[in-house]
Amino acid sequence: MATTTTQIRFPKLRGVEARPITHNGQRYYYLRDPLELAENTLLVPQALGPALLLCDGSLEDARALAAALAVRFGIQVDAGTVQELLAALDQAFLLENERSAEALAQAVDRFRAAPFRTPALAGPSYPAEAGELRGLLNRYLEQTPPAGDGPGPDSIRGLLSPHIDYPRGGPVYAQAWQRAQAVAQEADLVIVFATDHYGDDPVTLTRQNYATPFGVLPTAQGVVDAVAAALGEEAVFAGELRHRNEHSIELVAVWLHHMRQGRPVELAPILVGPYTRFADQEGRAQDNATIQRLLEALRLATRGRHVAVVASGDLSHVGPAFGGEPLGGPEKAAIRLSDQALLAQIRAGDAEGFFQAIHRSQDRTNICGTTPIYLTMRMLGQAQGHVTSYDQCPADEENTSIVSVAGVVFE
Repeated sequence: MATTTTQIRFPKLRGVEARPITHNGQRYYYLRDPLELAENTLLVPQALGPALLLCDGSLEDARALAAALAVRFGIQVDAGTVQELLAALDQAFLLENERSAEALAQAVDRFRAAPFRTPALAGPSYPAEAGELRGLLNRYLEQTPPAGDGPGPDSIRGLLSPHIDYPRGGPVYAQAWQRAQAVAQEADLVIVFATDHYGDDPVTLTRQNYATPFGVLPTAQGVVDAVAAALGEEAVFAGELRHRNEHSIELVAVWLHHMRQGRPVELAPILVGPYTRFADQEGRAQDNATIQRLLEALRLATRGRHVAVVASGDLSHVGPAFGGEPLGGPEKAAIRLSDQALLAQIRAGDAEGFFQAIHRSQDRTNICGTTPIYLTMRMLGQAQGHVTSYDQCPADEENTSIVSVAGVVFE
């Protein structure tokens, strides 16, 4: 870690992801910045993990932080070592201060000046070459069983799509998008409500276009402008840079573009925060002012258009990979039953029942798509859901953690 003689006052850690890893036989926390303000990554010895917890802006300097480590955790670390840690965090723009604010402003300017949002996962997560990607998605579609009972293709107005990686969720994606093929092809505007994994702002917009390996999906500027006017420009663009690396819109945009055989369509990409930002004390969201203004603005701005609405969300996230206990067969069966109860609310078109059920359970299974699903159902009005598929995907090498996913089409 770098050293510096400059004292860092009242250090406060930005919103970063800390993953425990082992490197060269030593245990570290790998600190990942979702906004990637710095090119370098940072490994912090796990013994210093409590120091990260104390970087909340309340302690004056490295000396005070070292003293707090001793008093609260019984960890004896000299102030010089703590100062090295703070300097390394500062160098990587991981502290909330003028340096990271300037780096963020510059990154936002570069993002907005680009002709489009470059696909962040093309290559690492799915093929970056259009022909290879087309072949992969077609193989998922070819393996999809014929549709059973359910709405006719012309009555479908939207869908719930997973946003898990394709190797694990490909069949579930395929069954949902195959059933929604007609609306995907015929729509002249697609609204995507998608999980914001790294922010808690209620609504986050961008005016940037979304590229896929098949071309560019232009962002519907008039729709974005209408929502920004309703909710406040500063509020909805404060976290815009999260669009750059957030996968929840990208992975459904690729499927949308594929189902349209590469033809572009206007997109309204909307990242939405956790359900707790919208719930009142009784766990209701129907009277939330932000939701009401958002939906009213969207309905006015899209009047007379052929609109498809997509919820990008996964379901339960349970097990050691998410800070829980290892799962066996009985636990996975219980999670399946819990998920099926929520899907029953979706099938019934009961948006409020779905939302309140998660609130009453205190979201005990960590549902990733609560807000996108709820907003999609509210946007569509009296929308009954038809479940196309469900699966529990492994989330660790021991298969003791799962992410559950489902596909749903709405009529």
